Amino acid sequence: MLLGTSVLAVVMFRRLNLPPVLGYLLVGSVVGPHALNLMQDISSVQHLAEFGVVFLMFSIGLEFSLPKLYAMKRIVFGLGLLQVIISIVAITALVMLFGVGWQLGIALGGVFAMSSTAVLTKLLTERMQLDSAHGREIMGVLLFQDLAVVPLLVVIPSLTQPPEKLAMLLGIALIKAIVVLALILVFGQRLMRQWFHFVARARSSEVFILNVLLITLSLAYLTELAGLSLALGAFVAGMLISETEYRLQVEEDIKPFRDVLMGLFFVTIGVKLDLHIVIAHWWQVILILAGLLAVKGLIVGLLSWRLGASPGNATRSALWLCAGGEFGFVLLGEIANLPRVVEQVVLTVLVLSMLAAPFIVQYSEKIVMRFVASEWLLRSMQLTQIAAQSMATEKHAILCGFGRNGQYLARLLVQEDIGYIALDLDPDRVREAAGAGETVVFGDAARKEALMAAGLMRASVVIVTVNDTALAEKILHHVQTLRPDVPVVVRTGDERDMERLTKAGAAEVVPEALEASLMLASHALVLLGIPLNRVLKRIRQTRSQRYSLLRGFYRGLSDRDHDESDEHHPRLHSIWLTPGAAAIGRTLADLNLDEFLCEVSAIRRRGIRAIEPAPETRMEEGDVVVVLGSAEAISAAEQRLLQR
Repeated sequence: MLLGTSVLAVVMFRRLNLPPVLGYLLVGSVVGPHALNLMQDISSVQHLAEFGVVFLMFSIGLEFSLPKLYAMKRIVFGLGLLQVIISIVAITALVMLFGVGWQLGIALGGVFAMSSTAVLTKLLTERMQLDSAHGREIMGVLLFQDLAVVPLLVVIPSLTQPPEKLAMLLGIALIKAIVVLALILVFGQRLMRQWFHFVARARSSEVFILNVLLITLSLAYLTELAGLSLALGAFVAGMLISETEYRLQVEEDIKPFRDVLMGLFFVTIGVKLDLHIVIAHWWQVILILAGLLAVKGLIVGLLSWRLGASPGNATRSALWLCAGGEFGFVLLGEIANLPRVVEQVVLTVLVLSMLAAPFIVQYSEKIVMRFVASEWLLRSMQLTQIAAQSMATEKHAILCGFGRNGQYLARLLVQEDIGYIALDLDPDRVREAAGAGETVVFGDAARKEALMAAGLMRASVVIVTVNDTALAEKILHHVQTLRPDVPVVVRTGDERDMERLTKAGAAEVVPEALEASLMLASHALVLLGIPLNRVLKRIRQTRSQRYSLLRGFYRGLSDRDHDESDEHHPRLHSIWLTPGAAAIGRTLADLNLDEFLCEVSAIRRRGIRAIEPAPETRMEEGDVVVVLGSAEAISAAEQRLLQR
């Protein structure tokens, strides 16, 4: 029953582009005793769901990396540490004003200090902002929050003890943690790699997965025997494995267990949600939700600004991190003797804040531009820098992204004496490449202003070098609006998004999977003894059939200077149907370009691109007709298309 309802809920939330954790919470609240009451024995599910937290902490341990922490130490142990501590102190002070004890205040402070790693990482990746200034701050804070869960899982259960016993219990817990961790880390580091080598020699995925479960649950059991939490042992197990070469395989193997059991964990949290209490205390829920977003956002924003971030980036970090996160539910479950009304209100606030997070992020840029005056100046300076780089270029290529593919492409363009300007959002990459003489500037290719500053009105081609369909669609939309006659070449992972990108106006879509298979086939055929000329011919035929534009090429001055022998070969030519063109309103059959031995290779229309259009295709104003033929044939076709 739980799995079936979870599947439906998660599918629904995925389609709404909302976090799946909210789907699990919804399932729990619906089937729980406060709604349909379909679960008679929730305790049996709770025991299983606890392992979801175990595997989640194990995954965090796998991500633990001393070099990574050192590289981000200023953000992690500066902004991240201060954010958690000040958030806990501020929330403790606020709840004490309402007569709540400081112990419960610290516990609730830990609950509310967390943000959602899963939701924010996904949003940063979708928006290609992981390498942006605010993206690095967000990831650094999230990393410290994940680490802070470990001591909070030790501290929070002890806070229910009387004050006179609390210091002693915390001291004992700390000593236990140090002794257990020291024993595991000192001896575990030596044994773990050898043990995994032994298991891996069996060459059995079944044995390997069993071993991962054995290590995870054994160390979790050891820490529980020592009076500590299961999650702490799982975190240490992940840390030990993260130092071996098996980390990536372990991460993939553990993922199904983690995701399913974490789903069950959130279902059991949702079961606790009593809508009757929530409705009765709706104004407290709204007040605390607003307070959480405001206080936490203010803390993050001020800290980020004081640690050197620009006002705009500080505001972005504040808006991204102000909501609650999934670890809040984990820590909430560790608070003993929590009053039922408080539990319900806190639980609801966490759910609503996570529900609001994607919408806050969506409008964060508009909020920054509206309220941070200096952001307009920085944006204009950035566009001025881009425009200064592209000022002297004409008939150049605009590269959207300067990763490995962009850099390889740039080298080929330079060898052919073709100018280019690249836009990239990784500040380190831009600084390094620009320092080495590359024509690359910091800019968001998805923004119309950046493309204009890069010289779109003078460019010959736009090339999207990153594998991001959403980004490519934004770029295509801007190009179709501003300069529909400029061809756009788009990179994609495979052929699933080809039709979507083609309809958006791409002149050509290059799927990596196809190109990789062609290279594999060419090497394999040569090694099988097939003559090289036959292999190359076969590859050319395949590419010609797949890429319609490879049946010809666009010519320029350099072709006439260096390639006279190719003068009579077919070439491609784009003809823009300006207002008043003769072809407007007529079909391809009426135009009869075949009599000139000229073929219409494609028609690019805003939002539509047709390969080998049908004879009944009717021309419209603004269409770009791509014709294939000799110079004489193209000249005759252009005259018929444009002149009455």
